[in-house]
Amino acid sequence: MKIWLCGASALVLAASASAQQAPAKPETPKLIVAIAVDQFSSDIFGEYRDAYTGGLKLLTQGVVFPRGHQGHAATETCPGHSTILTGSRPSRTGIVANDWQDPNLPRPTAKGGVSYDIYCAEKPQGTATNFMASGGYVVSPHFLKVPTLGDRMKAANPAARVLSVSGKDRGAVMMGGHNSDLTMWWDGKGFTTYADRLASLPAGIASLNVRATKAIAKPKPIGLPARCTRLSQAVPLDKYGDVGVLKLRKAGDASRWRATPEFDSMTLDAALTAVDTMKLGQGSATDLLAISFSATDYVGHSFGTAGAETCSQVLALDKTLGRLFAALDKTKIPYAVTLTADHGGHDLPERNRTNGLPAAERADIKLSAMLVGAGLQKQFGLTDNPLLGRANFGDIYLSTKVPADKRTAIRDAAVALYRAHRQVEAVFTKDELSATPSPTRPVDEWSLIERARASFDPERSGDFLVLLKEYVTPIPDPSMGYVATHGSVWGYDRRVPMLFWWKGVSGFEQPNAVETVDILPTLASLINLPVPAAEIDGRCLDLVQGQDSNCP
Repeated sequence: MKIWLCGASALVLAASASAQQAPAKPETPKLIVAIAVDQFSSDIFGEYRDAYTGGLKLLTQGVVFPRGHQGHAATETCPGHSTILTGSRPSRTGIVANDWQDPNLPRPTAKGGVSYDIYCAEKPQGTATNFMASGGYVVSPHFLKVPTLGDRMKAANPAARVLSVSGKDRGAVMMGGHNSDLTMWWDGKGFTTYADRLASLPAGIASLNVRATKAIAKPKPIGLPARCTRLSQAVPLDKYGDVGVLKLRKAGDASRWRATPEFDSMTLDAALTAVDTMKLGQGSATDLLAISFSATDYVGHSFGTAGAETCSQVLALDKTLGRLFAALDKTKIPYAVTLTADHGGHDLPERNRTNGLPAAERADIKLSAMLVGAGLQKQFGLTDNPLLGRANFGDIYLSTKVPADKRTAIRDAAVALYRAHRQVEAVFTKDELSATPSPTRPVDEWSLIERARASFDPERSGDFLVLLKEYVTPIPDPSMGYVATHGSVWGYDRRVPMLFWWKGVSGFEQPNAVETVDILPTLASLINLPVPAAEIDGRCLDLVQGQDSNCP
């Protein structure tokens, strides 16, 4: 028998039921789990969303911001990781790129030359090093100008413990911060930590490194899920062979091993070993686990983002994350999770052209700072190349050897040359960027110069900044091992997912554009950690439906 209610009685009962069902702010977690997936764009997240069955599926049942952004122009690993747990853009973190030039810090190289290169996660020593290779420099958070979430947690309560693990040193350093209890990364031979803290490595890491060495020596076929089969097609690279068909890597090829699901799996094993040793989440204070998975990035660089390799990698990552959450569930510790990416990525231009994007192309090698500078050297009768920079885009610097009375003229000539090139979208000088206020509008509405301003640090940025046109891949020659990359101001490199989950969360999806700098104040709100608004660029995101809110 149905009983129909009307009038005030019905309204009272409806309001009562709504109050009972309204989700409340979650209980304070004992462990914050912050996950970064290197080169995991919103585009890739969305493309395979219907195929997730593991950890990514769990996270999509939480609070989903599919249009997160790394808002700045330098969409690379180090700047991106520096935003995730600091609440600050690179203009504030000081991490303006993976590497930059310091014209005032010449360092001798092993071959008798001079280098002005600065690596984002090094502490400069007396000599320059090959920071593009594993090891050979002193890993340090030296250049990070701001505190991370872990730094703030430990300052508020010294009992809080911070663990940061990544396949890359820069990923671990930028998320772990200055005062982490343990920061670990893969150095090419095994998982390690700061040179002066090797004794802090958990005992189980040594046996894990032995397993990794054996895995590198014995290639294992990568399973191709049915979803990915149709994407296994060869893409010709002119005279450079082809990519796009899964092949068994050579035994002992540690570089290609990083571009396999095994690498992420080993990274997780390293993290779980340390979590167990440190008994993370079992102390009196809330602890932090920051973990960055790097294999998706290596796959994207080596094979592009639209092939079977990325497809199989993302679905394997889904299972790896499922294993992470299953392990945490066994501890019975209440934990809250966030997942995002340090940047997006773009497919190789050859496949893009095949797949309906005729504008895609590789950058002209003549755009390199070295070659442009060589022309200016001849034009102005200089004894040395006036430009410093290793790339064909991004920050470019004037050498200190340029005579003072010629600096403005040479800079203006260089800017004019770049602006005249058909592959260049814009060039901004240091003066122009200094005069531009930090952006305050929604991140998806920023102009190009506002995106550039978010990466600009007057102490470290170049004398001018070169931005390539959309769909121009800044890798002229794919024969060196990388066929695709990121680093542009365009949406495919800026868009990243932002996901939040905890047990009992009332999930929803918010399609408006947000920034990764919003993650720190949001996580801080879950553990009642005050963060002065003036010290960061982000804002707290409301993760609770209804009238209640996690934000202060």
